[in-house]
This record gives sequence, structure tokens and C-alpha cells, in this order.
Amino acid sequence: MMRRCSYSVPLAVLAVATVSFWVFSTRVHGEKHFSPEAERTQPSVHAQAVSLRAGVVPTREWPQWGGDSTRNNTPVAKNLLTDWDPGKFDYKTGEWDASSARNIKWVANLGSQSYGNPVIAEGKVYVGTNNGAGYLERYPSSVDLGCLVCFREEDGKFLWQHSSEKLSTGRVHDWPLQGICCAPLVEGERLWFVSSRGEVVCVDTEGFYDGENDGPYQDEVSEAENEADTIWVLDMMGELGVSQHNMCSCSVTAAGDILFVNTSNGVDAGHESLPSPMAPSFIAVDKNTGEVLWTDNSPGENVLHGQWSSPSFAVIDGVPQAIFGAGDGWVYSFLGEKTEDGKAKLLWKFDCNPKTSVYKLYGATRNHIIGTPVVYDGLVYVGVGEDPEHGDGEGHLWCIDPTKRGDVSPQLVFNFDSPNPDEPIAHKRIQACVPEEGDVARDNPNSAAVWHYTAYDLNGDGQTEDDFEENMHRTCGTVAIKDGLLFVADFSGLFHCLDVKTGIPYWTYDMFAAAWSSPLIADDKVYVGDEDGDITIFKLAKEMEIINEVNMGNAVYTTPVVADNVLYIANKSHLFAIEQAGN
Repeated sequence: MMRRCSYSVPLAVLAVATVSFWVFSTRVHGEKHFSPEAERTQPSVHAQAVSLRAGVVPTREWPQWGGDSTRNNTPVAKNLLTDWDPGKFDYKTGEWDASSARNIKWVANLGSQSYGNPVIAEGKVYVGTNNGAGYLERYPSSVDLGCLVCFREEDGKFLWQHSSEKLSTGRVHDWPLQGICCAPLVEGERLWFVSSRGEVVCVDTEGFYDGENDGPYQDEVSEAENEADTIWVLDMMGELGVSQHNMCSCSVTAAGDILFVNTSNGVDAGHESLPSPMAPSFIAVDKNTGEVLWTDNSPGENVLHGQWSSPSFAVIDGVPQAIFGAGDGWVYSFLGEKTEDGKAKLLWKFDCNPKTSVYKLYGATRNHIIGTPVVYDGLVYVGVGEDPEHGDGEGHLWCIDPTKRGDVSPQLVFNFDSPNPDEPIAHKRIQACVPEEGDVARDNPNSAAVWHYTAYDLNGDGQTEDDFEENMHRTCGTVAIKDGLLFVADFSGLFHCLDVKTGIPYWTYDMFAAAWSSPLIADDKVYVGDEDGDITIFKLAKEMEIINEVNMGNAVYTTPVVADNVLYIANKSHLFAIEQAGN
């Protein structure tokens, strides 16, 4: 079928959804019922962020991926621009020709490939990239590195760079030219991120401009002002036995003194098995010292490919929860604090794939999780995805009740031939439920599924299978939610607007280009980027209205962010600070 640009749901077909819909898995006489939302504890642990999101003052900083640990990319802003021109570039030298640019505050050179989302804090801007810009004399641009680059917020001046030399094992652990693929976390004069070498790194945000080599780590090769001052390093490969697949990409978050990290432990070069199935997938670390507080390897041998999601954190009904998307397609929640016995305490786990779905490298129906779980109004929202290199495929978007405990998946699997046929069997990596082997999937009475979006009959023709615009596809992205509306881009280039309470879509829009990034909601507008370099801007509304589309001159794999009413967008090679001319 020819792909159309957009699809809106007619009011007459609201009742013919193929969106699965539960409310805390309560069913009465076979019918599905919705009950009013219970009063819940505010999920964010950052009082300042809560105040900002309430619209009290414009968001001045955006110090981590998603702004705070709930990961909802919705800063407060006023008069945010919807029209600008990035100007032209000499792609041999990277030099910017500002003569045709409009409403650009400044531009900074990045590497040749950039995937790390910008972070803004304490007058500085940080971006993960590769070494294509060649900022350091000792590392010319011909040297492949993972780089975390720091710029001055005022004018984009380069300040310092943390450099991670490539691992000798090559692309199985450290894919060429990919650089630093995460966003850092910044608090005061300390910054934490996961390097391309599989390290959790803490650095001084002042670099060596303060004339001091801070912290226990004293092995910096150079103490020049434009080099990073490392405080401590946790080598997850050397100390924890982790074997990341292709790259690490976790954007860490924290609660108090505890840092939460997804290790990216994954499969071998042949994609057949895990070199380190017992290595941890999730860890809690003392952010001041780098001491490991607890670890968990729940996915174990069931990791499908890699583990590239980032954790979220929230206090829900008085319980601190660290929530991880895993490489086996499950979401895991742990007690988000230090434990007395030094062991992780699992609160709940949720399988985001149909039990009969099958994993294979190409054409799989079972997926893992790349996007970040978002906590909003006491519920968790997450979609499934796959490495874009392995193509697109069917997707699933879930709303989960995090107050349940144990295995809260929509279904459990049993086997007729097992010694205990009434006991659920263990999860299996390739296919959880194999009917030919006597397996059967049954509804879980303890399910935490609130709603499930995979397809919806938008045009009311009674079918969805062959309608591209009526299906949720694999996603690398993270949802953004505001005013009862949820937005998410899937990798196939479809942008979805859903009712956050029901999961029923209001509209979808075909961007005609793959989308790796996540939406930004600010100033009653929604921004999303795609691989063609287009930033499409929508009105924050139930009815689709495109305000504008601006091309950034190069592919956009990152997510737009806002701080102090300035819009920041990184394409593959440059970071743009976008603001009304004359401000």
C-alpha cells in the first residue's frame, strides 16, 4: 500500500480499536473497564523539576536526558521558535557560512557522527560525539575516539573534551566512528556518563580550568585546560565482566548519592550467544566514589542482542523505583536505594512482547527495549525496538502500573507436559511460548498492563494489517507526555499522538524518513527529528496541525532539548543553539 502522509481517527470509529486496554488488569464478566485514576505520589524526586513542569518559571537547565529522572522531555519555555535557517557549511573544513542563517545563536562543530543528546547545566553544554572535529592537538580528527565535548552556553566556545580511545577488540565492543552515544548527568561541578569503552566515568565540569587535578584518579595524560579532569572510573568490562555489544549507550540517572546504570551487556560478534551471561545488566553505584552498591543480571542468557536503554527513577506510592528496559524485552523495576545485603531487590518485571513472538536477526517479531521508560502520573510508558541496522518490524507500546509486584506481564506461559503443568515455566530466549512443544499462554491475573498499543483501525475499514499508518512499529524512541497527550516516533518514520489514559491514537503522521530520536514538547508545540534532517513541528493538540518543517542540513539522530528558552538541536556534525535574532 502507498504510504500516506497522515492519518487521523474519525470519531465514528473510536469504538473499533485494536488497542488492547486494561485498567490494572481488572476484568468484569469478560468486559474491560476503566476506572478513574487513583491519587498517586508525584513520581519525580526533583522538587525543582516538578516546579518547572508546573509552569512556574522557564526551565533554565536540562541536566540529563529527559530533564529529570522521570525522563519526560517537556521543559517549560515561552515564545519558542518554529522557524529558523541553520545556514550552510563547508563539509571539508566544517566552517559555518552564517550569511544565510537565521535565528541561530551559535553553531559548534561536532564529530562526523553524533548520537548523544545535548545536556545544559551551569553555563555549559555537553554532547557525545566522535573525534571528527579534532579539537585536541594530540588527537587529530583522523584518530577515532569517543568524545564527550563541553561548550560554553553563552556563545558555543569549545572548553574541554573527554577522550576515550577505541577498544582493541573492535566493532563487537566499540563500533568504529560511533563515539559517545549517551547523554551525561550533571550536578553542580560533577558529571557522570558511560564511555564507549564500557566505563562509568565521573569528571569535574570545570576541567583543568581551575588549575587542580581533582579526585582519586590522577592518571590523566594531559592536564591542559581543554582536557577533561577525571574524578573516578568504573571499568565495567574489567571489574564486572561485562561484554557490551557494539557500544554502550546508557544515559545514567541518579537518586541522591546513587547512580543507576544499564551496562549494555550483550551478545558476541556472531550474535549467537552471550560471552558473559552472568555479568550484570543493571547496577547501582555510589556517585561520589564509583563503588558498586548492587548489581543484577536478571536477563541472563535471554538477552536477544544488545542492551541500549537508559534507566529512569521515581518514588511511586512512597517506594523508590529504579526502572530498566532490558535486552530480553522485559522492563525490570528494583528498589531504588542501597540495600543492607548489597543485593538488588526486584519489585516487578513485565514482558513487553507477545509470548508467541519469535526472535531472529532479521524479520523478528520479538524485540528488546532501546527507548527509555518514562514515568508520568504514577504510570510507566515504554515501547519495544531493535538495532536500526536490523530493519523495521512490528512494535508494541505499553502503559504499566508500577504498584504491582512480581511477574506482572500480561500473560504467563505453562506447559502441559511439565511435572507441574499449573506452574508457569521459565522464560525462553527465542520464543517464550512454543505451542508445538505443549506450551500455552494464559492471561495473568496479576498483570500490570493498563493499555497496549500495537495497531488501530483509524479509517474504519475493519482491518489494520496492510495499513502502514495504522500500526505501531519498532521504536528507538522515548515517549513525551503533556496535557493528556502522548507522542512517540517509531523507527519506520511514523509519528503517533495518543490519548495517554487509553492508548487510543488521535492521529499518526508519516515523516517518510526513519526516526531515531524522541519528541520534545515545549511551549504548546511538539518537535521531532528524522534521518533526512527534518525537524517537524506540530501544535500540541488532539487534531494534527503541522506548524512548520525545518531541514537541519544533515541527519538528526538526537532529540531536541530546551534550556533558558533556547532550542538545542544536534545533527550528525553540528550543534545548533536556536534563538530569536536580537535576544
